[in-house]
Amino acid sequence: MVEAAAAFSAREITGAADEQDEFRNAVTRGLSAPVKTLECKYFYDETGSALFDQICRAPEYYPTRTEIEILSDCAGEIAEAVGTGAELIELGSGASMKTRILLRALQGPRAYVPVDISADYMRQAAEALQRDFPLLAIAPAVADFSRSFQLAPRGGSGDRLLFFPGSTIGNFDPTEATKFLARMRRDLVPDMFVIGFDLRKDRETLEAAYDDAAGVTAAFNLNLLSRINRELGGNFDLAKFRHAARFNETESRVEMHIVSRQAQTVYIDALEVNFAAGESIHSENSYKYSRASFETLAAAAGWRMDRLWTDEKKLFAVALLVPGG
Repeated sequence: MVEAAAAFSAREITGAADEQDEFRNAVTRGLSAPVKTLECKYFYDETGSALFDQICRAPEYYPTRTEIEILSDCAGEIAEAVGTGAELIELGSGASMKTRILLRALQGPRAYVPVDISADYMRQAAEALQRDFPLLAIAPAVADFSRSFQLAPRGGSGDRLLFFPGSTIGNFDPTEATKFLARMRRDLVPDMFVIGFDLRKDRETLEAAYDDAAGVTAAFNLNLLSRINRELGGNFDLAKFRHAARFNETESRVEMHIVSRQAQTVYIDALEVNFAAGESIHSENSYKYSRASFETLAAAAGWRMDRLWTDEKKLFAVALLVPGG
């Protein structure tokens, strides 16, 4: 019988700020602005994370299955580039479906560090992964990777490989994305960075991917209001709001909105939020890139694109970046 690696516990490395107060402050700030916004990182409570897993299985949502296809094809090349004994750090680990592809290809990985803001969901995913890789050292870290954070110095002699699948880089605007990529290079000192990003394509394909016929993405978006009700004392009536997704060609991004169906007033404890009919809360952006535009973005952050893999239809891309733009 193969013995499992030592039991792990998630490390809290987000700092002293109380997570609930931070959520409340972000909601107050966003809903009090002239153009109402909510930060998309707050989608991922336990319910939101489970809904996102369902989105990834929706027929309209091509990014997940396409990226899995690409990773299945290129994982051997990535493993060869990284070499033996790598430490794999995944940003926004989620259910770790794609992680399994990479871990199976890597040669004797010494550690896996999933980093995610959703502690309970990440812990469940890490436990499931530990059952599949019983000898692998797994050390989950609870952190908001959109902000500066650091991990313990690497142990052993293998490379440190960052893994950021799922086109989450598209949730940052280009300026923020550049800062994020530069911060990852500076704070985590990786040797390589495997990152997925979505490619620009026709409006119909893009908008369908963010507004599936089964309504899972709509439920995911509106769950943000449910979370405010549950955790912050809000009184949003979800029947009075609807989900909307539209491609902004000028900015090369899909925008998600929560649209008020009527004029109404919502309370979040003492905070009064007034909505006009048709007014929306801008809840997410997902930027789409060409190879050239992403290569330029990476170079501005001090990275060089070493390799790029795409699917036959050029829907999605996976890049291998190395320091030195």
